[in-house]
Amino acid sequence: MTLVVPARAKLNLDLAVLSRTDDGYHEVRTHIQAVALHDLLELKRADRTTMTTTGPHRIDPDDNSVRKAQQALEAIAGRELPTAFHLDKRIPPGSGMGGASSDAAVALRGLAAVHNLRADLSQVAMGIGADVPFFLNGGAALAEGRGERITAMWTEPAWFAIAWPDIELSTAMVYSAWDEVHGDGPNQLRDGAEHVEPRLRDFAARLGDAWQMTGSGSAFFLRCPDERSARDAVVEVDGWTAVTHSVGPWA
Repeated sequence: MTLVVPARAKLNLDLAVLSRTDDGYHEVRTHIQAVALHDLLELKRADRTTMTTTGPHRIDPDDNSVRKAQQALEAIAGRELPTAFHLDKRIPPGSGMGGASSDAAVALRGLAAVHNLRADLSQVAMGIGADVPFFLNGGAALAEGRGERITAMWTEPAWFAIAWPDIELSTAMVYSAWDEVHGDGPNQLRDGAEHVEPRLRDFAARLGDAWQMTGSGSAFFLRCPDERSARDAVVEVDGWTAVTHSVGPWA
């Protein structure tokens, strides 16, 4: 049995950082929307685990979120789950669009299917990363706490232009910067991201005030009334761009 599944990206339509907890994590409140932009993960049972990658954005085949998801599920299953993986990486890493978390979520679902496992994947997902539980179901949601408290919402049809400055940001570093500078606006992590990487401020200025950062950066998006408007919005943008649309839940 071979599965080929899309690992879709997300956009944070807003993001408020509410507090820093005693254990060093941050409580947030954010509305998340899954979009059609995606990585593509292929899985099939094998005698031993292997992983290959293609696409414009390469990752370490031995140390990535897919392998972490596999290891977490093996711990729950109490046995090895040898699988041949192939990941076509299309979502820029360190962009705030959740590519690694989405890869992990589809790996969990795919592994459970090809190895005939019954497990509470939501519990496994929470142990891998804050965004992974959202990507088990996708669509639109309000995420609270560390991002693990998910309330599903109605998916509103929408088109988005996305621009990425070819800068990978560390989520941990951006949150640490937030502790110093805090922030306001629709995404309260933006000041922290610009503190970590000052080039981001210049990139945002070139895009214009209507563009908004997603997640902990470094990608920005513009909500557009239709596909043509989104395509027009990226014509003059230097570097990596994408035009995509909202998608509803897949589970």
